[in-house]
Amino acid sequence: MTVMRVRLLEKANPKDISSFNSLPFELYKGNRFWVPPFPGSIEKIMTPSNHPFYAHSEADFFLVEAGNKAIGRIAVIHNRNYCRHHQEEIGFFYFFECINELEVAHSLFSAIEEWCGERNIKIITGPRGFLRSDGIGLLVDGFDYLPAVGVPYNLPYYQNLVENCGFVKSHDHYSGYLDRHPDPVIHKIAEKVLARGNFKIVNFTSVDQILEWIPRIDEVEHRAFSNNPSFFPSTAEEFELLSRNILGIADPRFIKIIKHNNDVAGFIVAYLNINRAIQRSKGKLLPLGWLYFLMEKRNSKILDINGVGLLPEYQGLGGNALLYAELDKVTRLTRIKKAEIVQVDERNLRSKADMENLGVKFSKTHRTYIKSL
Repeated sequence: MTVMRVRLLEKANPKDISSFNSLPFELYKGNRFWVPPFPGSIEKIMTPSNHPFYAHSEADFFLVEAGNKAIGRIAVIHNRNYCRHHQEEIGFFYFFECINELEVAHSLFSAIEEWCGERNIKIITGPRGFLRSDGIGLLVDGFDYLPAVGVPYNLPYYQNLVENCGFVKSHDHYSGYLDRHPDPVIHKIAEKVLARGNFKIVNFTSVDQILEWIPRIDEVEHRAFSNNPSFFPSTAEEFELLSRNILGIADPRFIKIIKHNNDVAGFIVAYLNINRAIQRSKGKLLPLGWLYFLMEKRNSKILDINGVGLLPEYQGLGGNALLYAELDKVTRLTRIKKAEIVQVDERNLRSKADMENLGVKFSKTHRTYIKSL
C-alpha cells in the first residue's frame, strides 16, 4: 500500500507551485463545467513578494501525496484585517481539492486545524479567499452550469467530505439568471429621477476612464457594504489589484456609476463571461490563450453581474430604480443572451428579494462552512 503524507509547501518554490496547481487538472479531466484558474493567478498568490495580502497577513499551502502523486490540496489563511474588523480570530480555508477519500480530506483539514491552533485561532470558515473579490463558498447545487468568472466550481462529493470533517453550514450565496426584463415602469421612474437633476449616470468608453474613479469606488464599497456580515476592508494595494483583475476582462460599457450631485451614490460592475476561453486555453496565455481571450470577449453571450451597490442614504430617493433600469439596459445589448446575478448573500434579504422581483431565478448555491476548534 502506498504511504500517504501531508506536506507543507514552500511558497515561491516553482516546483511546489506547479504541484499545487496541477491537481485539479487531473480531478476535473473531461468535466465540461470546471474552469482552470486564470493564467498566473496561483503563481501570484503563492509568491508573497508578488501579492499585497502578505503585507498584513499570512497563509500556507498543503498537499497530500501518495508516492509522487498529489491526491489532495488546501490553503489556510489568517487574514488579520478581517479578524480586526470582526473582532474575532478566524481562519479561512480555500483551494480545497481532493479525491473522493475521506481519509485524505481528514489529513488536509487536520493540517490546517493544527496550523490555526498554533496561532490561537478558534474558528475556521470557508471556502474563503485572499481578496474580497474572490468567489465564496463550496458549490452544493447547480453543477450543470458554467460558473461565473472567478466563482468556484467543485465536484458534488466535496460537500460530503467537508461535512464529514466536522464543518457545518454558516450561510449560502445564491447565483442565477435574469430570465425576463423588469416591468417597464422602472424605466419611467428612472427617467423621472434623472429629470429632477440630482442623479446622473456616468458611462465609460475606456478602461483608462474607469481607473480615475477607482479610489472613489473603493470608498463607496466600504460605506455600502461595511455592515454586511461577510465584509472585510481591503488595503489600497489590494483594491487596486482586484480592480485591475476585473478591468482586465471588462468591457467599459458594462460598468456604470450613479452620482447624486457630486457624490458617488452607487455602481454596477458587470463583465462578459470568458470562461470558455479559459477552458480552451487550459489556463495558459501561450501559445494561443491570448487569442481565445480576445475572441471570447467579442463573442461571449453571457454577462456576469458581480456588483450592484447603492449607499443607504440614497435608497428611497429613486436610486434603486435607476440602478435596476441601468441593469436592464446592459442586459438588452444584442449579443447578450443571458445575464447572471452572481453570489447574493442569503442574509441580505432585501437584495435577494429585489433580484427575485426583477426576475432572477437562482440556480446555483455556494455554501460557506464553519467549524469551532
